[in-house]
Amino acid sequence: MTSASPAAPRVLAVVGPTASGKSALAMALSRLLPIEIVSCDSLMVYVGMDIGTGKPSASERAEVPHHVLDVVTPAEAFHAARWAAMARDAIELAGRRGRLPVIVGGTGLYLRALLGGLFQAPPPDENIRRRHREEAEQAGTPALHARLAGIDPDAAARIDRRDLVRISRALEIFEQTGETLTVLHQRAAPPPDLDCRTLVLDPSLEQLRPAIGRRFEAMMSSGLLDETRALRAAWGVDARPLQALGYKQMGELLDGVLAEEAAIAAAKAATVGYARRQRTFFRKLPAAWRAAEVPTAEAVLGWWRAGAPSRA
Repeated sequence: MTSASPAAPRVLAVVGPTASGKSALAMALSRLLPIEIVSCDSLMVYVGMDIGTGKPSASERAEVPHHVLDVVTPAEAFHAARWAAMARDAIELAGRRGRLPVIVGGTGLYLRALLGGLFQAPPPDENIRRRHREEAEQAGTPALHARLAGIDPDAAARIDRRDLVRISRALEIFEQTGETLTVLHQRAAPPPDLDCRTLVLDPSLEQLRPAIGRRFEAMMSSGLLDETRALRAAWGVDARPLQALGYKQMGELLDGVLAEEAAIAAAKAATVGYARRQRTFFRKLPAAWRAAEVPTAEAVLGWWRAGAPSRA
């Protein structure tokens, strides 16, 4: 729980790795308590990215108000500060309507932006970025990730070793300021006044791996390949959101780089890797309740009403 004044808005956060059961738990809770869901997902903000993100269905959105979904196109930039501002507005509106705001998702950076504040990052330096791109072409992106690990191991643990954009930005900030991204986050501006209690779903990778596999197979059956084809036609094959998990591999299938079976296997493996990094992030997040198994909605309601940490 964050430190907050008695008048601070009360918020419940249900977070954890992909395929851990967050959305289903929130929907079950909505049948016991009047809530509004604030999506904490860096891809659900994009219009048209529905199947590959596991976005709530039209019926779920009709049943429970959902916020910060479908707010930009895949051609537009979106960042944690913008999400945090939108989330704060949604939290305040839900409170005015007498409903509990429930933050649901797995994008840890966004949650930290809301609860921990943001630092003022230096502006991008294209010369530094160009140099990083050239170095990646010569030595490989993992070599830059290894350099980052030597400078800022916490940031390196959060960033995929193939994610050149985020690796470059973390190195760029260090080169510009002489301080690491982690240190600057720790000195972030004071967070908004929220009384937030956090439930972290923390199943093992052994539990997550088959759940991820089943989830991706369901996405394929629901038309993920056609969705990817339509998004690429509308926004271009180089749109940054289309390099995300699932969409990237479907793009490689459409381009003939991978066969279908290989693309599906690659997508599942990449998602398991992402879930591993999410678990690492959320293990470091203070939580009132850290659950290895998905609790029942009734258990969550009882814990919430008791107002005290449980089974941390």
